[in-house]
Amino acid sequence: MAETEQIIMDKSESLENIAVLIDADNAQLSKLSLILEELSTYGRIVVKRAYGNWKDRALKNWEEQLKTLAIKPEQQFAYTTGKNATDLSLAIGAMDLLHTQMYDAVALVSSDSDYTPLAIRLREAGIYVFGVGEEKTPLSFRNACDNFILTQNLGDAEKTKPAQQEETKPAKKPEKIPPKTDLAPIHSHLKTASERYQDADGWVNISSAGGYIKRVMPDFDSKTYGFSKLTDLIKAFPKIYETKTYPGKGTVTIFAYRCIPCP
Repeated sequence: MAETEQIIMDKSESLENIAVLIDADNAQLSKLSLILEELSTYGRIVVKRAYGNWKDRALKNWEEQLKTLAIKPEQQFAYTTGKNATDLSLAIGAMDLLHTQMYDAVALVSSDSDYTPLAIRLREAGIYVFGVGEEKTPLSFRNACDNFILTQNLGDAEKTKPAQQEETKPAKKPEKIPPKTDLAPIHSHLKTASERYQDADGWVNISSAGGYIKRVMPDFDSKTYGFSKLTDLIKAFPKIYETKTYPGKGTVTIFAYRCIPCP
């Protein structure tokens, strides 16, 4: 039976309509396809828009990818030298979509913290908000989302290049981002999840624990810490956690853990 891991939501209960809004000035061209693939695992993408000043030479290489991925380009001229209006245009587009009441999720693809108020406003309206950006994305924007996806964890990190570098000059090969080594916050959250969601025998379903961690750390991804899944992270510490699996519905196998008391 296949072992499943559900971190954000039960993927069998997919979001019906997802709108993907891309800030071309602050997104990675090389990751667009992977971003859409990842978001598609949560539901049906019905809107794909990329905002930018397409007359800007820095964005000239976007055209083919936008055509290939069927992303609608939204033109936004820069009204003042040295300052673009892309973020405001994207925000207006998001609010227009909100008022149609046709979408239950919006993905904001950008590493710019200017989208923090927009993410907050969308969540207040009951919209599930994805954020997608690089490691440099400020915590304010990450924490304003329901789920923040780090692009470094999509595909091969060594092939990732900032969008503007791709178009203007050959970029230096980025260094592979090493996994984070500070697992103390994760262990703390796993312990809290154990205290809140354990059954009579002290076992915690990985779905409950993963959902809790994602709520308090929207940018959590086990790959950031060098593990392909949260279950692998837990299994790596047999002196801290006891684990077991048991049959779920159909061919699903449920993974559970419980904390081992300190001697």
